[in-house]
Amino acid sequence: MIVLEFKARASKHQSGLIDEAIRTAQFIRNKALRYWMDNKGTGKSDLSKLCKLLASEFPFAKKLNSMARQASAERAWSAISRFYDNCKKGIKPVGFPKFKKFARSVEYKTSGWKLLEPKRIKFTDGFGIGELRLIGTYDLALYDPAQIRRVRLVRRADGYYVQFCIAVDVKVELEPSGNTMGLDVGLEHFYTDSNGQHQPIEVERSRNFKKFYRDSQKKRSMLQRRLSRTQKGSAHRAKARNRLARHELKVSRQRIERAKKLALCVIKSNDLIAYEDLRIRNMVKNHCLAKAIHDAGWYQFRLWLEYFGKKYGKVTVAVNPAYTSQECSDCGAMVKKSLSTRTHACECGCVLQRDHNAAINILRRGLSTVGHTGTGLLDNLNAPGDETATALDSGLLQQVTS
Repeated sequence: MIVLEFKARASKHQSGLIDEAIRTAQFIRNKALRYWMDNKGTGKSDLSKLCKLLASEFPFAKKLNSMARQASAERAWSAISRFYDNCKKGIKPVGFPKFKKFARSVEYKTSGWKLLEPKRIKFTDGFGIGELRLIGTYDLALYDPAQIRRVRLVRRADGYYVQFCIAVDVKVELEPSGNTMGLDVGLEHFYTDSNGQHQPIEVERSRNFKKFYRDSQKKRSMLQRRLSRTQKGSAHRAKARNRLARHELKVSRQRIERAKKLALCVIKSNDLIAYEDLRIRNMVKNHCLAKAIHDAGWYQFRLWLEYFGKKYGKVTVAVNPAYTSQECSDCGAMVKKSLSTRTHACECGCVLQRDHNAAINILRRGLSTVGHTGTGLLDNLNAPGDETATALDSGLLQQVTS
């Protein structure tokens, strides 16, 4: 399943109709959640039946396509099922489902829309959104319309977008590079690989080094002050809020694009990539490092690393990060050191930069993890080795193989 996103060119009237459709989808989701709270033992099929009752009771809900109503109920059930799973697994916090106050999208399944051209779409439900022109570089003509399983209308600070969920797996075959790499992410460098190379945590752009979140704080503070001075409910407040949202959207896109480019470069140049299975939610509890950890964007980097690994057929392995910095990569001895100690020095004579030593250990763990994946052939045999010897004059005609 892939998702292709286009920006939609909509008139002011169409924008209002899209907002009305999004509010209706939010209404149905919240109603489904309330029905689940009030009726014990409610299942997914009960929420689907509720959609029909809501359409007959509320005229504005009937305007929304029937499959779009079902998709909104499925969103509510997705939150409910995730809550159940967290309770069974003992995950804290359990994530009790909450009502949506500011929904930003409405989802259609296989009806309620019609693709006129590769770059034009028409929505045919009761809201009368009509035709929208799509702006983007993807070519929908390459895919069969039957492969488009879902269409989403998404509202963002800079306009409206149309997303197409297409049931196709994209596989790109690359020639094996013969390289393996272990990655240790950090705050001094974005990552250090097992070859001793460092990727700076800051990106050089126009001779200036930028940390996207920290460098945008000054402008963010100014926009927040302007927003706080406006009167609630006024047009000036809406404009100030939109400026702030556009700024946050730009910073978010910069960080995602940076993580995407780095992950693609790593995947294309290596056949196996091992990295730490970090619990970032626990790490940011340290208030001294929380902002720096969030600004580094480790989660986005790992997300794209795993996506491109699947797309290009490369092996990505997440290993246990425990003691990767303390263990000597040469002799295996434990060398205790604080976070401020940046050099690994062992009694065996191994002297390495701390992150380089950790990256070697991460690669070694990754290779040991995937070395015997799926090799259960030997489990059915008694023992590997030569044929079993038999005693002389035992009456056996031949040896027994193991």
